[in-house]
Amino acid sequence: MTSLPPRRPIRELPDELISQIAAGEVVERPASVVRELVDNALDAGATQITVRLLGGGVRLIAVEDDGIGIPRAELPQALKRHATSKIASLAELESVGTMGFRGEALAAIASVAEMGLLSRTEGEGHAWQLEARSGELAPGARSRGTSIEVRELFYATPARRKFLKSDNTELAHCVEAVRRHALARPDVGFAIWHEGKLAAQWRAVPLPGLDGIARRLADVLGEDFIERAVPLMWPADGSDARGLRVSGFAGIPDAARTRADQQFAYVNGRFVRDKVIAHAVRAAFDDVLHGQRQPVYALFVEIAPERVDVNVHPTKIEVRFRDSREVHHAVQQAVESALAVPRAGQAVEPAPGAAAASPAPAPAWAPPGRQAGFSFPPREPEPGHRVSDVSALWGAAASAPAGPFASAPTRPPALAEGGFAPAPRPGAAAAAAHTPLPDGDWPLGRAIAQLQGIYILAENTQGLVIVDMHAAHERIVYERLKRQLAERALASQPLLIPATFAATPEETATAESRAEALAALGLDVAPLSARTLAVRAVPTTLAQGDPVELARSVLAELAQHEASHVLQRAEHELLATMACHGAVRANRRLTLDEMNALLRQMEVTERSDQCNHGRPTWRQLGLRELDALFLRGR
Repeated sequence: MTSLPPRRPIRELPDELISQIAAGEVVERPASVVRELVDNALDAGATQITVRLLGGGVRLIAVEDDGIGIPRAELPQALKRHATSKIASLAELESVGTMGFRGEALAAIASVAEMGLLSRTEGEGHAWQLEARSGELAPGARSRGTSIEVRELFYATPARRKFLKSDNTELAHCVEAVRRHALARPDVGFAIWHEGKLAAQWRAVPLPGLDGIARRLADVLGEDFIERAVPLMWPADGSDARGLRVSGFAGIPDAARTRADQQFAYVNGRFVRDKVIAHAVRAAFDDVLHGQRQPVYALFVEIAPERVDVNVHPTKIEVRFRDSREVHHAVQQAVESALAVPRAGQAVEPAPGAAAASPAPAPAWAPPGRQAGFSFPPREPEPGHRVSDVSALWGAAASAPAGPFASAPTRPPALAEGGFAPAPRPGAAAAAAHTPLPDGDWPLGRAIAQLQGIYILAENTQGLVIVDMHAAHERIVYERLKRQLAERALASQPLLIPATFAATPEETATAESRAEALAALGLDVAPLSARTLAVRAVPTTLAQGDPVELARSVLAELAQHEASHVLQRAEHELLATMACHGAVRANRRLTLDEMNALLRQMEVTERSDQCNHGRPTWRQLGLRELDALFLRGR
């Protein structure tokens, strides 16, 4: 028989040990200290923040700001646990608008390192310096603002120091912590010094809104990021009448990476890792990303503070929304709308004469367009023509007889509703080949040849356009099928024999609490007992699938994200298969009219830059690239 351990009395822990326990949650590494101190500097209204490091932040972390400062009488209070000027009641805690609010960071840091504060307010004649260990307060010299020095991190808890990495690794984490703040605050300048050398610097950007965000993104992440990203805004007018607004930039599918290292999400200026936002973005990229590629984005969610709880994680990197479904919908709509605008319709700016004939319907929401100087005025509807209106595109040549199957002499062979019309007489194609484009040219240019029955070669003002005709037509058919599916109600088909399965407690609870959401998705899932669920109806379009697997997938997503896209993905997979079989096949010889019609429809079809599987549908080779291939000008 094992002996019981000796009983120890319950006692109150000393303050220093309490702070060291708190530091275990708050202070993981030097970057944690940098994050907390920069949070405080931003809350103080700083416009310039300088971070100085030695030994990757282990030997020294010094953060200087030009904020409002701390009065002399309040300096000793600043180092006490749970002492703060940012909240004073439960109501303020439930509507936090500052980066920090708990009042425990400075006390936790002081318990595991040597720390000193130097601060001066606007009305004081000089600064005051406080040593955290001794509590000694002495006059000091500096301008308005605060400087905090943290020396010999974890000297008081040497076991924690053994878990730190090399100086270069810790420095990289510190730079990343500041970089995350810099992306959200382009109005603030940041500088990072290491061992007396400037490691990174981002000057304040005097531009409002998305202009400033774009400039800061280019400064921090590189010009390539902003050049391969599209601006997004939800609602489209940029208002926050609903207490919720989403803005930022999403990288085009071609900018996707193998790692998720350029995904930045902010809620009220705070960098967060949130499953709801991440899931919404991934859903928006569902059918435009190839394989397991990771999208790149910088999203800024502005929401009424009382509708989000930021006090759910020790490091405040996670939040909880009052209405996750609303946030999920807003983020997904913002990203989807930005990605929907085809870049094929923007490759060349059409002249006014070209836009006058018959404009194509604009997307439901056109995000702001990126122009020189990072100005983002609303984009006008993309000019273009319906595929059936090729006569307006190609002038007199289009009125030539188009063969025995043409519906009218004025309608040349073009993309029909899902396929191609029969080939015309050779004379019509020859005439179309010599018909000049309208003034200003079309973004994807004019077809000049077909290569190996797979690619369309077209000429525009920038050079040569190469189009994968099967992939492009597959996307066109797919988008049309999606629109047809969205225009009808989601029909539900009862099962002759309900499918039952053993359910987990979480699945049962989700089925009962989210019955309305399941019904809206065309599913009828009801409990038969405490441990058994029955699937009584499924969406008509998915009636041939496994109802149990479908129900379980939907319940899992509803439980985790309060929104499910399992059904939508399954339906879209079916539509993608239909589109693949309905699209023009390789080795099909097309006439010039048919090729041109395909190019015109690409210019006005949403997401036409990628096929249903995320592969590109077209590529542009500029004249400079062509000249380089033949060493022209060298």
